[in-house]
Amino acid sequence: MSRPDRVLVALLGKPEESAALAYALEAFPDAQVTAIAVVTPLDGPMSEGGLLERSDDRVANARERAASLVESVAGETERVDHVALEGLPGEVIPECAAEYDHVVVGPRGSSIARRVTGRGVAERIVDRCEVPVTVFDPEAQ
Repeated sequence: MSRPDRVLVALLGKPEESAALAYALEAFPDAQVTAIAVVTPLDGPMSEGGLLERSDDRVANARERAASLVESVAGETERVDHVALEGLPGEVIPECAAEYDHVVVGPRGSSIARRVTGRGVAERIVDRCEVPVTVFDPEAQ
């Protein structure tokens, strides 16, 4: 199996998202990496009024958070970019993954999705992606 040229890192929540991004950069040193933050209707904590924010404001906030994360983990580099999209992570990430060679996701993303369906977002991404997926668990390292 050849090394991937394009890697997608799903940002599903702290603290695993920074570890997943760092892992992707180390495991795939020659790949172009894209960090993707997906905003869902329940993305923001209720205590912060995230549900009351306009959708475009929440996407802008997610984009800023992703940019901050990329800068803190990767520094100034053209090798890593970021994007923020709206939708359900278990659907949006597999759709976007079609343009990539590999996906890296942290083990989290289990909040509401796990309580409702018994499955976490990471599991849904693994099931739906047509490219290889690495579920990176920093606690297992």
